[in-house]
Amino acid sequence: MGYGIENCNCDGFCFVGCAECTCYDDINGMSVMRKIDLIIIHCSATRADSDFSAQDVDTAHRYRGFSSWGYHYYIRKSGQVELMRPEDVPGAHARGYNANSLGVCYEGGLDVNGRPADTRTLRQKEAMHRLVADLLQSYPEARVVGHRDLSPDRNYNGIVDPWERMKECPCFDVNAEF
Repeated sequence: MGYGIENCNCDGFCFVGCAECTCYDDINGMSVMRKIDLIIIHCSATRADSDFSAQDVDTAHRYRGFSSWGYHYYIRKSGQVELMRPEDVPGAHARGYNANSLGVCYEGGLDVNGRPADTRTLRQKEAMHRLVADLLQSYPEARVVGHRDLSPDRNYNGIVDPWERMKECPCFDVNAEF
């Protein structure tokens, strides 16, 4: 995909390449903070009995053509929260929503048989709740959603029903928890 300048939600312009963009002020070319109205929760879609480090995420995302990891935060099974992308840099985690969102991913999401499941450890849950609370302090107008909640509402009833989901990520009901 080529590079180019296009309008963005930041009231400036974006230099776009692949799935990422950096916003620039249209007067002096300085980077500007983007409007965040979504915090999107993801899982790494890895088995509960295997480790998947932030470096593994980076490798997987580079393999898919991204310049680096696509999420802003990664929560390990231990509860350690790792910063991946700065918040002022758009992510590469939810096509069509990257310009106005932050991506939070937890390690796991598949049971030992490879089926979608909420595999979060107690420490991951606690860390996720602290992180999301902190993010909502910084972005009080943001909604917290799961990646699957961004699937199209095919029957137009205002709800993404389980059969309409494009994927199961993050493998738990974000709306009920946040």
